[in-house]
Amino acid sequence: MNFEDLHLSEALLKAVADAGYTEPSAIQAAAIPAVLMGRDLIGVAQTGTGKTASFVLPMIDILAEGRSRARMPRSLILEPTRELAAQVAENFEKYGKYHKLSMALLIGGVAFGDQDRALEKGVDVLIATPGRLMDQHSRGKILLSGVDILVIDEADRMLDMGFIPDVEKICSFLKPERQTLLFSATMPPPIKKLADHFMNNPKMVEVSRPATTNADIAQSLVTTDSRGKRDLLKELIRSDDVRTAIVFCNRKTTVRDLATSLKRSRLRVGQIHGDMEQADRIRELDRFKSEEINILVASDVAARGLDIKGVSHVFNYDAPWHPDDYVHRIGRTGRAGMKGVAITFVTPDDEEAIAQIEKLTGQTIPRRGADHARPALAPAAAVEGTAVSADTIFADAAPPRRPARGRKPRSEAAVATAAIEAPVPQETLHDEQATEPAAIAQGSRRAPRERNRRDQPREARAPREARQPREAREPREERRDETLREEPRREEPRRSDRQRDDRPRNDRSQERSRTDRPRDDSRRDEQRRGREPRRDYPEDREGPVGPGFGDEGVPAFLLVPATRAEKA
Repeated sequence: MNFEDLHLSEALLKAVADAGYTEPSAIQAAAIPAVLMGRDLIGVAQTGTGKTASFVLPMIDILAEGRSRARMPRSLILEPTRELAAQVAENFEKYGKYHKLSMALLIGGVAFGDQDRALEKGVDVLIATPGRLMDQHSRGKILLSGVDILVIDEADRMLDMGFIPDVEKICSFLKPERQTLLFSATMPPPIKKLADHFMNNPKMVEVSRPATTNADIAQSLVTTDSRGKRDLLKELIRSDDVRTAIVFCNRKTTVRDLATSLKRSRLRVGQIHGDMEQADRIRELDRFKSEEINILVASDVAARGLDIKGVSHVFNYDAPWHPDDYVHRIGRTGRAGMKGVAITFVTPDDEEAIAQIEKLTGQTIPRRGADHARPALAPAAAVEGTAVSADTIFADAAPPRRPARGRKPRSEAAVATAAIEAPVPQETLHDEQATEPAAIAQGSRRAPRERNRRDQPREARAPREARQPREAREPREERRDETLREEPRREEPRRSDRQRDDRPRNDRSQERSRTDRPRDDSRRDEQRRGREPRRDYPEDREGPVGPGFGDEGVPAFLLVPATRAEKA
């Protein structure tokens, strides 16, 4: 079957031929005629089989007739990520270059100004993420009552990212008489419930069993540990025929750390994750598409729908938490009939996740040979017929012990020699010491220590002096020092003997409050005039009080006795 058999317009067939396609894929051949007939459609197919063109091509022919109005788009396409929305916009530009259709892209990380101006002019195709579309609708910049075609792309990814409540709210803004298209690689029960609620007698197009992987992808598992992942990844990148590769990680911090480590190894590496600005993410994707870099370390933000040609390898640095993510991750390679390789690193903690993936896909993923696993530490070779101790076996595996600061390391032979040559007093030996020379002869590192008085047998201790009976001993008080016995004890007054006032501690009735002061109208007048009121205290009105001052406030030594004439 060719594209001419799908009843597409001449201008659209010319654009498809310019893109280099002649035969449609299975999902395209089954979905395009149903969409042109105006029926609701549910498309389930493997990733990388051309689901995007299944709705882009018929929409271009349907929207070729008619005109758009300001702030009222004629069609709406919902995408879970910014990168996937931008990719769909590129498909519309590529296949609709011979049609005069206006298009707008509403994604986060971009200023509202350009988007508002595009909506004011009116658009035929609106491609948006749910979050930014809800923001524009709440601002009153867009009306969804004129949407004739609704496309929900990557519906299972919408479910994983928690966008289903927003999608249901967006569907409530649309008119009931519309055409709804839903595409997904898997069909979990919540997506089936969504389709039953918002779709009218949809046609089910299921090209392959849901959650199946592409047969052109060679899958394998490599067992390793968490510490050996980086070295194993570098070894595989250098040893295998890796032209371009995408390395998937579960966490954004792991993406940054791994990209930095690979750059230090002089590899052409880029990174993409959710914390990056939209301009930076687009720049990294453009560098990867132009082969400026050949390794892209990414989180699951790049695992859905990205169509990057020529990806030879996919490395799952971390086993995916959700089994569906595994299908979308490895779908970045082996696209458009090409061969691909998918390698997943497995640690002991990932065995349960791998079992869930194999249960979902219905196949057992082969494990790679031990040549790509991290080499284990080999034990020291033992001579045949010679007994080897555990210390000798693990001597090579154990790291060398760092000597203490200021001390030189001593060999075991020197330690054993010093232990044998150490003098041992013969008179303090006991029957239990007979095993110590044998232990030293076998290579024990601990030198024999001298026994103290407690370790000696009771017979070897010196006898105590004969003690007098208790009645003949001197009393303890008489044995004290005479100076201490004759010195009288100093008596200090107790704290409770101090005289205290009978008043309670919190009683302030004797204190003079500020409200008891006589009212002074002069101070109030000065405050009204804006002047600083003078300070007037009762002590100032009573006059100075103190020794050496007279009644008039003059020091006593300045007073001169008056004469009789002055008194008269």
